[in-house]
Amino acid sequence: MTYALIKPLLYRLDPERAHGLAIKAVSVLPAGRARHGGPLQTRVAGIAFPNPVGMGAGFDKDAVAADGLLRASFGFVEVGTLTPRPQAGNPKPRLFRLVEDRAVINRMGFNNGGVAAAVARLSRRKRESGVLGINIGANKDSADRIDDYRQAFRAVASLADYVTINISSPNTPGLRALQDKAALEELLDAVLEERGTPACNVPVFLKVAPDLQPADIDDIAAVALDRRLDALIVSNTTITRPPLRSRDAGESGGLSGAPLKLVALQRLRDFRRATGSAIPLIGVGGIETAEDAWQRILAGASLIQLYSAMVYEGPGIARSINRGLERLMRRDGFASIAEAVGCE
Repeated sequence: MTYALIKPLLYRLDPERAHGLAIKAVSVLPAGRARHGGPLQTRVAGIAFPNPVGMGAGFDKDAVAADGLLRASFGFVEVGTLTPRPQAGNPKPRLFRLVEDRAVINRMGFNNGGVAAAVARLSRRKRESGVLGINIGANKDSADRIDDYRQAFRAVASLADYVTINISSPNTPGLRALQDKAALEELLDAVLEERGTPACNVPVFLKVAPDLQPADIDDIAAVALDRRLDALIVSNTTITRPPLRSRDAGESGGLSGAPLKLVALQRLRDFRRATGSAIPLIGVGGIETAEDAWQRILAGASLIQLYSAMVYEGPGIARSINRGLERLMRRDGFASIAEAVGCE
């Protein structure tokens, strides 16, 4: 109700400025953290999640509001994308609110204060506050992007419940080329070598793009299974443009929100088929309601993430989806989230 009152005021602001204010507000939310032991609790990659509704990377790029989001009933929060060195990102304007389409276009370009600054903040955090994922990427001007991932992973692994390798942003030129099989193998081998040290022994997730051909999906799935990754996050923003109504529909960058729903759902099904259900999947893209989340779970997602929907629904969205998921589980006769995964 409070968000409904302030939303018109936020929408008068430049989207990036409004986002900055949202981060500050969320960081001081007073609500209690997500409860453990309820019907929505689930386990993925050895991690106990109090519920399957997560905040995706991109909202809290600099790891300043994770605990506030957890207090808003998110079952887990993924911060970042963090790069080894600070970078300003792409020129402004670079974030566009497509209200008529309930969508967002961004071309932020991994703007963040760098790994060291985030590590300093996270080192003061209490681990019992909730499940934290850290999303890492490469600097735009890096001479060795694989070494960037190695450095970032080494720096953050001890502070994370899991680390996500982000090779799917469309806003860093050439980054998506790391999804090619040979490049992906080299990248993962470098990161997994780092994970071999006791201080870095943490689950590794991989975030992929929705804009993939069937052969790409099969290659990524094969590499993920061969390297025994702990989960795949399906998927990031899209560079494709379905029919849109908003005036900023022609802006370049990654499209997220409601228009991504069907393609992201299909990509989830594609990866479930390609992996033979042998690796946990996290469904992302166009999830706004409990029904959307439930559909992703039935299609094969062990967890879900959202981001753009929070622009339109506010920080109460996690609590709303969780309540709806409990109702849908009872309706369909499931005792747990894990029982429902892939049962469509």
